[in-house]
Amino acid sequence: MAKNKNLIYIAISLVVFIVLAFLYSTPVFTGKQLFQHDIVQYRGGAKELLDYRADTGKETYWSDSMFGGMPTYQMGSQFKGDIIKKIDSNLNFFPRPVNYLFLLSAGFFLLGMVVLRNWKYALLGATFFGLSTYFYIAIAAGHNGKINTIEYFAPLLAGILLVYIRKKYIWGFIVTTLFMGLQVAANHPQMTYYLFLALGFLFLSELIRTIQKKTPMKHFLISSGIIAASCLIGVGMNSQRIMANSEYIKETVRGKQILTNDSHTGGNSGMDKESMLMWSYGKLETLNLFIPRLMGGGSQEPEGKEMMAKVQELVQENVGSQAEMDRISKGFGNLTYWGDQPGTSGPAYQGAIVCFLAVLGFFFAWKKYRYWILGASILTILLAWGSNFMPLSDFFIDFVPFYNKFRAPSSILVVVELLFPLIAIIGLYRFFTDSSLTEEYKKKILLYVSGGALGLVLIMLVFGKSLLGFHTDNEKTYLPPFLLDYLVDERFKLFKIDAIKAFIYIAIAAGVLFLSLKQKLNQNIALIIIGAVSLFDLWTVNKRYLNDENYVDKIFAENPFQTESSDLMAEKVQENPNLESILANVNVNKTLETIAEKDKTHYRVFNNILGTFSETNTSYFKSSIGGYHAVKLRRYDDVINEYFQVMDSVKVPNILNLLNAKYWVVGGPEQPQAIPNPKANGNAWFVSDLKFVDSPNQEIKAIGVIDSKKTAVIASSDKKYFDGKPVQADSTAFINLTKYQPNELEFRSESKTPQLAVFSEIYYPHGWKVFVDEKEVPYIKADYLLRAVHVPAGKHHVRMIFEPEVIEKGKWISLLCFGLFILLSGFGIYSIYRKRDKRKTEK
Repeated sequence: MAKNKNLIYIAISLVVFIVLAFLYSTPVFTGKQLFQHDIVQYRGGAKELLDYRADTGKETYWSDSMFGGMPTYQMGSQFKGDIIKKIDSNLNFFPRPVNYLFLLSAGFFLLGMVVLRNWKYALLGATFFGLSTYFYIAIAAGHNGKINTIEYFAPLLAGILLVYIRKKYIWGFIVTTLFMGLQVAANHPQMTYYLFLALGFLFLSELIRTIQKKTPMKHFLISSGIIAASCLIGVGMNSQRIMANSEYIKETVRGKQILTNDSHTGGNSGMDKESMLMWSYGKLETLNLFIPRLMGGGSQEPEGKEMMAKVQELVQENVGSQAEMDRISKGFGNLTYWGDQPGTSGPAYQGAIVCFLAVLGFFFAWKKYRYWILGASILTILLAWGSNFMPLSDFFIDFVPFYNKFRAPSSILVVVELLFPLIAIIGLYRFFTDSSLTEEYKKKILLYVSGGALGLVLIMLVFGKSLLGFHTDNEKTYLPPFLLDYLVDERFKLFKIDAIKAFIYIAIAAGVLFLSLKQKLNQNIALIIIGAVSLFDLWTVNKRYLNDENYVDKIFAENPFQTESSDLMAEKVQENPNLESILANVNVNKTLETIAEKDKTHYRVFNNILGTFSETNTSYFKSSIGGYHAVKLRRYDDVINEYFQVMDSVKVPNILNLLNAKYWVVGGPEQPQAIPNPKANGNAWFVSDLKFVDSPNQEIKAIGVIDSKKTAVIASSDKKYFDGKPVQADSTAFINLTKYQPNELEFRSESKTPQLAVFSEIYYPHGWKVFVDEKEVPYIKADYLLRAVHVPAGKHHVRMIFEPEVIEKGKWISLLCFGLFILLSGFGIYSIYRKRDKRKTEK
């Protein structure tokens, strides 16, 4: 009977999560969809991939839509036999973001049930975790892969704890394997990597407990073996994805550096430190886990519009010269946010009550949880400081495998956002239920922690301006007093409001716990009050960053690259400022659409209006020189940094010609102009001269000054390619593109002499095959980032196809691992029920 009652409460809890998720996302009831910046960019960049899939029913693993061409592994490609991804899709069946909010809470509920076996505390912890502000900021920005991965943090940890702590080997194996597979399928390796840094502390904790003989060695070895097998099988179920990305990552900005210059050292692996650590959390900024607008919140808080209007008014009244205006411009950054990061969408707010209870938890929780959670929390906070704590960052970058593949160390705080709610409910559970904790001890710790927390808030309220400053060094240097004083006052007001709220929330929680100690309030009422206040706190803060304005009509969400303006659109923009970018880009989009419709041949467009390397409007209509992606191919990124940071009027056109930029879009958003580029090299051309160079630095320098239609720059290491393959000039020779698909190109060539054909196609050493008259031939790299192949004299048919072998190999490994998971799970469940039946028979 008790078991059935518990199941009813569990079912009710899941319904509560669904209701809360829909209540938070009420616009979905009217058919509206989230308008997410990164998803808009994805729709543009993935347009060629999606069209190919719709037209052919097949998948292309290469697309020419962005950056001259790149694999689609990080652009939403699908893999045959990818069963684990289908499971992930089925679990995310609710409309976005209801699916994320539900699964975040439901996953933590499972963790709470495993740790405490009490649905009340599991429900409370799930509320704490599911409402973590960072998740809502990430959803608003469109970081769907990140949130999709974080959904499976808690259930994966639950599976591991089932094995280590609960000694439920079979169920632990099933849960761990399934959610390990789902987490990898969500395809955000950075988040998974950060989680496993924390899990390393759990492993060390269990090892130390074994050495101290608090747990049997046999159990530790069996548990570790099961978890290792679970993780391997879970990873194995994603073999296609992992193998393809592992191959790809080596050629990207996350792989080995090629050039040697001020920011790169040839042969070193990973990104340069400046790029990696750009979004580093400030040391004091960490306190916004506790007070959201300690440093102004996000770069664009709701109050920012009023502040901007006042700033403009102050400038008009007080600034009398262009020189003074120029000085102000140097110091003017973000209106509200004044922390150490270049900018931010919002704080990683965990909740005042959650942080308060987490600190209590480090005193009240069982030691088997306390120390590893404390160690993991401290490490991740220190790593989040990035460039503000270089000794630790340098150590991890130089010595910890794979750490240098990831940027934005501030995002590691997702680990704290998992662990603080967990230690909070464990401590709370022991506070209410564990008689081994004396009333005197509870009272003392509660007094110290609540007094410390409330005292800290009071000190910051009274001395905040002198302690925190509320300005950046740059602002202090360049802004005149009338502007600096205004910004400081307004930022302090934002902080003061949130600090007072934090004081009140902590006082309520502390008061509830003190009353419970005095037996004037029972456990259930106390939990309801704590849950309700925390829910109100987090809900209201989250609504600053993900609210009704983030939803738009379906037509705009699914077709954000509008080419016609209308009164209806103007009306919609007035209702929702998030649509301003759609209206602002209408004329540019129309220009791009016109180019694509009038000239249907294969070429690329250089869009110099919207920010070439941070937009995918161009990619939506035609192949682009630019794009928007965090994992660009290294050679292409090198060319961007070498030539497009400073727009040389001679060298940049040479590079654009090399990349077959047949049209340039210039001017402004209101009156864009499409300028044909008759000097573009075309899709392929024959060269008569070879310029051999000894280093990548020489190679990349040379392509900006040579006549690329006649000369190809070749690395000296490829000289052997030309053994027995002469190259001779022929002014009548030609090579033309006859068929284009993103993963297959065909050319017809004719020449009287042997030639080197250079293709305006990005060099990638994996998966591409070149055939001359249907006979596969080797190809080389030319001009630092393009493909080239030797073509004999005469008439020939040249074909290029992209058929990465890792896809087929990975498919069979994925299927094998999934089959192994089903087989072992089935056998395990069978053995459980067989033992249960045997016990019944013996009774």
